Amino acid sequence: MSGVSVAKGTEDAVPASGDLVVLNNVNKHFGALHVLQDIDLTIARGEVVVVIGPSGSGKSTLCRTINRLETIDSGAISIDGKPLPQEGRELARLRADVGMVFQSFNLFAHKTVLENVMLGQVKVRKADKQTAEQKARALLDRVGVGTQADKYPAQLSGGQQQRVAIARALAMDPKVMLFDEPTSALDPEMINEVLEVMQQLARDGMTMVVVTHEMGFARSAANRVVFMADGKIVEEATPDQFFSNPRSDRAKDFLSKILHH
Repeated sequence: MSGVSVAKGTEDAVPASGDLVVLNNVNKHFGALHVLQDIDLTIARGEVVVVIGPSGSGKSTLCRTINRLETIDSGAISIDGKPLPQEGRELARLRADVGMVFQSFNLFAHKTVLENVMLGQVKVRKADKQTAEQKARALLDRVGVGTQADKYPAQLSGGQQQRVAIARALAMDPKVMLFDEPTSALDPEMINEVLEVMQQLARDGMTMVVVTHEMGFARSAANRVVFMADGKIVEEATPDQFFSNPRSDRAKDFLSKILHH
């Protein structure tokens, strides 16, 4: 099933313009622990892939290998037809093409919200400050925190900070956005405001890899659900297939635990 784009409906059809992220036989160890085992995964341009599974299954590590925050022991990863660079300038360029949103917001505390979103544009993309500011303000409006531009991160709620982090990633015009449990550090009432921004990105055609425990988001926004356990991809399916009729016993067990509480 890997690499097959599944349309959520004709109006949401995934454009058939090729594969954007390809992981081929990827393996990763942390000491004796084999955290990624022979991972094969292909993500099409414009596709939203949600990665779910129990804690310790390798989901976050998988996400972090795609922009080389974690190195791999064997196998290959390519983005837009190019293998991941090892280090240096090429790696910095790759990271600009691959937006990443973490559990913690990682905003610069001593810079305003606006400055946080401008920084990468100026330093990495070499945009002039006026252009960067216009773009930053437009993106902050897009994620619903435009009125907070002149505040510092500590003056914002967790949900607002995470939306700023999303705007900062979008400011780089990434080819793909990676989300590593972006709502897990948020209070419950703030989760939806972040998920709504992510839902809109999905509707706008952004290629997204989302590691999350939010099953509602997986059902509504994903083209494909990838279920991981014990370092392996156990199952891949459309959300409808996966949630109504999982094929593997491991997935059935996982869903029975999380959907009935």
